[in-house]
Amino acid sequence: MYSKTSALGLKIIFMGTPDYAGHILEKLISTKNIEVVAVYTQPDKPVGRKKFLTPPIVKTIALQNNIALYQPNRLRETATVEELIKIECDYIVVAAYGQILPLKVLEHAPCINLHASILPQYRGASPIQQTLLNGDSKTGVTAMLMNEGLDTGDIIKIKEISVGDTEMAESLFERLTDVACELTVDVLENFNSYTPIKQDDSLSSHCTKITKQEGEVAFEDAQSLYNKYRAFTPWPGIYLSSGLKLKKIELVEKESQNESGKILQVEKDAIVVGCKKGTIRVYKVQPESKNEMDVLSYINGKRLNIADTLS
Repeated sequence: MYSKTSALGLKIIFMGTPDYAGHILEKLISTKNIEVVAVYTQPDKPVGRKKFLTPPIVKTIALQNNIALYQPNRLRETATVEELIKIECDYIVVAAYGQILPLKVLEHAPCINLHASILPQYRGASPIQQTLLNGDSKTGVTAMLMNEGLDTGDIIKIKEISVGDTEMAESLFERLTDVACELTVDVLENFNSYTPIKQDDSLSSHCTKITKQEGEVAFEDAQSLYNKYRAFTPWPGIYLSSGLKLKKIELVEKESQNESGKILQVEKDAIVVGCKKGTIRVYKVQPESKNEMDVLSYINGKRLNIADTLS
């Protein structure tokens, strides 16, 4: 049964893990008449080559603000659920938490999820990358009421933004985070004025968690290669089958027919490389187990020139 709004303001349980969630949490903390009474985030994880145990940014923010913190390995555990539903709240706000909410939690209070796509498009773990991979001209953030499905709940409100042809994942992430922060407060403060609308499942699409292996590219289609570069920078990056990472590139054109990987031009600070369809300009590369370098130094070291194949 949903709790009543406190006379002192809205009481919120927040669930989230990465930077995107951290910014939303900070916005909630700084908003008058909103009190974050508890934070749920994923357990600390080993990071980097030395596998240092590292807390999620959401944990750091919660501790800095003296908010009760919970990091269950599995939210669905009976004891964890029973502990959560003892926490009085008006809403549960979820942003990239990384765990499915069980029915008892969904029934404890309205659970509002902030998903970085125009639902029902791109349900799942990597909507920002999928937007860039597909070369979409617009995206947005959807505030929805959660149910037991994966991003299938009724839509409360969508805020759309345009996507530039050369926009990178980091830039789009930052802009969508700003949208999500404002949308979260809007929906919480005006919840009763919105009428949630069911999603049209026939229009749905899904995206999965990005893996390092997806960063491998070939000089097939210049537009697709460039879209991968936009989506996968800084992680996992894009690289050739040889292990050579393409660190800085741009799309030249997308229609010409060429020999795959052939160096077509050597310029002052870049080279133009042919794809089976289209061409790209390469400025910087990183050989396997070496530092990033300008591409002219790389091809000189490899004794490559016009008509040779970049590999």
